[in-house]
Amino acid sequence: MDLSLERPEGFLYVRRVSAHGVTVIDRELTRSFLLAPDRAVENWPITAADVLDAGHVDALLALQPELVVLGTGERQAFPAAAFMAGFLRKGIGVEVMDNAAAARTYNLLAGEGRRVVAGFILPAA
Repeated sequence: MDLSLERPEGFLYVRRVSAHGVTVIDRELTRSFLLAPDRAVENWPITAADVLDAGHVDALLALQPELVVLGTGERQAFPAAAFMAGFLRKGIGVEVMDNAAAARTYNLLAGEGRRVVAGFILPAA
């Protein structure tokens, strides 16, 4: 059997997820960040899902998503209803999951050419 490394082209993708970081292509990020197929926004000032509120919606909306995937760390944790409602009012779906599942979902949707935006919450260093 011939094994070869294939890397997706045309979008930023998640290569690896650990408890304290997420590798986007070949760069490990250790602070929370936002990821769209065409750009990453580093140092998103969120360290836990329970601090998210309606005021945090605009940072994700600025990336013009059709769907938002929120990775909440090693475990799934739901943010306040006001945060979720901020997307639903705009007709934008939002899914909450752990970081590993969020990475897989983001990669799949971005690979299909969808305008997905992922928020990855990482613990404070």
